[in-house]
Amino acid sequence: MLEKTKGIVLHSLKYSETSIIVKIYTESFGIVSYLVRPSKNKKNGMKAGIFQPLAILDMIVMHKKQQGLQTIKEITQCNQFSQIPYDIKKSSIAVFIAEVLYKAIREEEQNESLFHFLKSKIELLDITDGRTGEFHISFLVELTLHLGFFPQLNYCENNIFNLYDGCFQENIPEHPYYISKELSGYFFNLVSASYDDRPVQGIPGTARKDLLDKILDYYRIHLNGFQSLKSHLVLEEVFN
Repeated sequence: MLEKTKGIVLHSLKYSETSIIVKIYTESFGIVSYLVRPSKNKKNGMKAGIFQPLAILDMIVMHKKQQGLQTIKEITQCNQFSQIPYDIKKSSIAVFIAEVLYKAIREEEQNESLFHFLKSKIELLDITDGRTGEFHISFLVELTLHLGFFPQLNYCENNIFNLYDGCFQENIPEHPYYISKELSGYFFNLVSASYDDRPVQGIPGTARKDLLDKILDYYRIHLNGFQSLKSHLVLEEVFN
């Protein structure tokens, strides 16, 4: 049965000389893997270039439950990016976010709240002018609201953040998984801004790098199977 759905491209992999497998987070079905045979046919829109990281797509698909690889019948871009493909910082952020989502999301069912959150953030990244240095870090913090391990808002001055317990506390824990006092203040600003849906204050470059490493540790602790990333190393080079 043919179904209409929107989707966000997370990952693509060459499958054969004539086909690729594309992992897409769909509005209607959650995570779905599609077998795609790119062509020059303008009618169905199945060009390899349309599957860029975080591309937002309108799709007509053949969806069969209990089937591994699904089929796309027609596809068009829902939103033409105006900046992401042409701005090295934004394109690097897009690749990073797509990799995070590919490794963090396991849902094979509909989650409209998560989909709309992702769509709105991608659109915001594309149109935002000025500072983007905190965008990916703020995104990671806000995403934890949807993944079920958002930090507690119990910060007091000179607290550290316990990555295992997901809360701020006065004493350093016996394990090494915590954010230092110096960085915890910046981290709380990120958490509270995400909770209140307001802009993030500027964070120094060295603090951004260290915070990103700690937040990725937070993901590894709370998401089973969350693997090491490669794209954040590219981000470090770009923003340095």
